[in-house]
Amino acid sequence: MRLIASLLVLLCSAAHAIDDYKLTALSQEKADVPKGRVIAMPAHESKIYAGTVRDWWLYVPAQYKAEQPANLMVFQDGHDYVGLKGAWRVPTVFDNLIASGDMAPTLAIFINPGHAVTSPKPASAWKNNNRSKEYNALGSTYATFLLEEIIPQVTKDYRVTDNPEGWAIAGASSGAICAFTVAWERPDKFRKVFSTIGSYVDLAGGHVYPYLIRITERKPLRIYLQDGANDLDNPFGNWPLANQQMDRALTFMGYDHHFEFGDGQHNSKHGASLFPEAMKWLWRK
Repeated sequence: MRLIASLLVLLCSAAHAIDDYKLTALSQEKADVPKGRVIAMPAHESKIYAGTVRDWWLYVPAQYKAEQPANLMVFQDGHDYVGLKGAWRVPTVFDNLIASGDMAPTLAIFINPGHAVTSPKPASAWKNNNRSKEYNALGSTYATFLLEEIIPQVTKDYRVTDNPEGWAIAGASSGAICAFTVAWERPDKFRKVFSTIGSYVDLAGGHVYPYLIRITERKPLRIYLQDGANDLDNPFGNWPLANQQMDRALTFMGYDHHFEFGDGQHNSKHGASLFPEAMKWLWRK
């Protein structure tokens, strides 16, 4: 009976531990750390994704100086990353890491997928009707959209480094495969990728990436991957397996990458808990 009771305690503890990730101190505001500004940018109506409009925001660190070009990082599904009290709290994490010297001053673009100008704005940006077309598709269209429509609106007022080692891109789920696609297509511009619960499955052909990585000359990318054993499994594919295959392909080809595999589900809990340390790793010299 004592053995059975002990096993039950262990099983209950293990069940409680699943997806039980917490934010660290680096995701909390500190009174003595200079605070950057978050600017709500005018809604952008796209030409490349004709007939769509989207919300977006810009973070400018307190340490930004016009005479010193800043690094740049772009976040897909920007509404999920921009808040100071949400899961990710990117402005706070950036404030803390820039102040400590773990990151150079870095501008951040938080951008939502588009929704049709002819339809009412959805209550949730996750429901924007152009999201799948923009994020899951392979090819260079989304990278071109960023480089020709969005980033020029930032660089007309702020100086950004010309060094692609100073450009990073991030996202979760379909936003993650989108981020990887941008860097894969345009390593001359983006060299760093932060991918969580990435949809490297057959939503629009993204399941081919592990194969493409293996047969393509290594690109100058640094990639941080995260996924969990309890992520999605549906007719489009198995997310944990797909991310493990990405990891194995990147390892096979000798990429500078890190893979963090936990017990999480299809949410931001694990990724957000790792985010500050992932940024240290991604931006290391």
